[in-house]
Amino acid sequence: MLPANDGGGPFVQFATNPFVVIVLLSVMLTGFVLELFTPGFGFPGAAGTLALILFITGHVMSGDADIMTVLLILFGILFILAEVILPGGIVGLIGFILFSAGVLFAGASMHWMAISLLIAFSISTAALILMVKVLGKEMKFFKKFILNDSTNTEHGYVSNENRSDLIGKKGITKTPLRPSGTVDIDGERIDAVAEGVFILTGKEVAVVKTEGARIVVRELE
Repeated sequence: MLPANDGGGPFVQFATNPFVVIVLLSVMLTGFVLELFTPGFGFPGAAGTLALILFITGHVMSGDADIMTVLLILFGILFILAEVILPGGIVGLIGFILFSAGVLFAGASMHWMAISLLIAFSISTAALILMVKVLGKEMKFFKKFILNDSTNTEHGYVSNENRSDLIGKKGITKTPLRPSGTVDIDGERIDAVAEGVFILTGKEVAVVKTEGARIVVRELE
């Protein structure tokens, strides 16, 4: 026999209806799964969030769920999402346990909530397999937290101003380079590093390499 909730008004009766509970849990979990493949925050995430709000609100208003139950569900979802960023299994397992416990304690019938959870998890798992194995989709969720491009000059990244225009130019050391010091090149005083160990003041040098703000000079014979 299915559990029934006859009090609390039409909304509560709707949100706690056993079959509606299955739909809400399925939309919630499947929505969050599909959101992993959506750049930004899209329709699946919005649908999952709405289902979560309806489920929690209905069961709190019915008196079946309390603040501890709500926290179990919310922290469970957060831990499951954290597993995507911090793979290893432990965080996800904790999240699964917390979420499941929250849902089980939220309903008037723990037996029916367990059946509802099993159906919802089966549907969301099928959706995940479909996206990854059949459609070959990649999780966009990772890209919100991981920088995929390498930070090199080919991709336009520079840590400091690159003075590659100085390569080959000659100048005079204004201070000893031990191995760093100051060099005058075309009237511009520039911090430079000796290619060797030591260059005296007043020596003629040439720029042989630049690495961002690091300018390497070699003494000319």
